[in-house]
Amino acid sequence: MSSTPTIAFFGTPHLAVFVLEELEEAGIVPDVIVTAPDRPAGRKLALTPPPTKVWAEEHDIPVLQPEQLKTPDQAPELANSEWDLFIVAAYSIIVPQWVLQLPKHGILNVHPSLLPKLRGPSPVRSAILMDRQEDVGASIITLDEQVDHGPLVAQARVELPEWPVRGNHLDELLFREGGRLLAECVPLWLEGDITPEAQNDAEATFTRKFSKADGEINLDADAEANYRTFCAMEGWPGTYFFVEHNGTRIRVKVKDAEYANGTFTPTVVVPEGKQAMPYDVFIHSLTT
Repeated sequence: MSSTPTIAFFGTPHLAVFVLEELEEAGIVPDVIVTAPDRPAGRKLALTPPPTKVWAEEHDIPVLQPEQLKTPDQAPELANSEWDLFIVAAYSIIVPQWVLQLPKHGILNVHPSLLPKLRGPSPVRSAILMDRQEDVGASIITLDEQVDHGPLVAQARVELPEWPVRGNHLDELLFREGGRLLAECVPLWLEGDITPEAQNDAEATFTRKFSKADGEINLDADAEANYRTFCAMEGWPGTYFFVEHNGTRIRVKVKDAEYANGTFTPTVVVPEGKQAMPYDVFIHSLTT
């Protein structure tokens, strides 16, 4: 394209910031960032902007924060402007048909798995939990009305020196890889030099949203599975186990842990109602 393309970026959490940083590194900066409204956060429930809004304001980029995108009147700035390309990465709202039709060159979406494997809301953490190292990578697809279903524009496998890995580390690794892959694709896509290929739906696998219950482990269960749960649930919902002491069932959060020689060992824990402490100190407290 001879002129600078007009691009809108849709994304909300810090995962999307990793993509923005990689795009910026390649000289691709969106004209507007569409993200979620500010939400209460923390113990004091202070109204807090999403990470992509903070990044946008630091870079003097306009921000749109629609509560919904069901109709054009909920985002008139989008509906009433001409766009070359939309980019979606970890956005919190399903993109409806009227938005899909707006940009001249469609919508590119960053997905942190080797699609059609691990479609859905938790591809990174499900790869860890389900022991799917072979599906670890990043995909760029064109967005359509079905979840993670659109044709493939590009893919990159990510080789890891060890497995399993902590969830936060893999989050950043895959979204940065997705951002770099996207930055390579955008100029070629806008010039019409990439022909997308349909995904093989017959090979699709799916992930789900996690709940707090998914973080529970049994210390007597398989050690590697416990460590994969710990890695997969890092951040939220976190990992925990229960112990019985003096007739009381105590919930114990696992703040840190290690896996070595086939053994899973919590190293830092937070017993219910207490401060963080070394695991051996907690175990000793049960005998006194």
